[in-house]
Amino acid sequence: MPLPVPTPSPYLTRHTRPERPARRLVCFPHAGGAASFYRSWGRYLDPSVELTAIQYPGRENRFREPLVPAMDPLASAVAEELLALPELPTVFFGHSMGAAVAYETLLRLEGAGAGHVTRLCVSGRSPDGFAGPAVRTDDEVVAAVRSLGGTNAAVFNDPDLRELLLPAIRNDYRLIDDYRRRPDAPLLRAAVHALTGDRDPQVTPDEAAGWRAVTSGAFSLTVLKGGHFYLVPEAEQVARIAMEPARSLPV
Repeated sequence: MPLPVPTPSPYLTRHTRPERPARRLVCFPHAGGAASFYRSWGRYLDPSVELTAIQYPGRENRFREPLVPAMDPLASAVAEELLALPELPTVFFGHSMGAAVAYETLLRLEGAGAGHVTRLCVSGRSPDGFAGPAVRTDDEVVAAVRSLGGTNAAVFNDPDLRELLLPAIRNDYRLIDDYRRRPDAPLLRAAVHALTGDRDPQVTPDEAAGWRAVTSGAFSLTVLKGGHFYLVPEAEQVARIAMEPARSLPV
């Protein structure tokens, strides 16, 4: 009797589907971002790597779903879906807000006894984040997005697109502004690799190096040329770095 086919998770968007996957790369988008941000990375990876991106509610194919306003329910929901997958050696990559979501998700996976996530790549964020204002107006949210040079900043010139996209972006900024990493969180067992642009206004290389303190495993740091979205022009290099063997480098 054939086994039942599992129901696809709305949280997981598979950009590549190897017939016999050997490894998995799970990518977590930035505030206001979506799974499609990582679609192009499939062309830079070994064909045996399964590329999966997290799709937060309230965008793209989940546009009509309620937004998740806080880190705990978001990371817990993502962890539950990832724990249901067949185990493969796995790397997490998260950019900006996605770095924090990836970290919190990995805490939950390791807390559940999972040991197949061997590496956490955190990009464009320090472990304790950027202290944003307690409340942001819509204009402040738009100004923040524009200041970081995101690839979609131009959409705010169109009033209709602005109104369409603002709810998810506003939600995500509130979520990450309110988030605080637990000082008593257990150390990760997975290796951690921090990446940042050398002109990122939100995190310096020294601040990115603070991720060393969250793991008992190997730590490494890579600084590339660029601002907060350095990984857009450097997508090929960043994707390849994410899947390199873990190593500990001086910082």
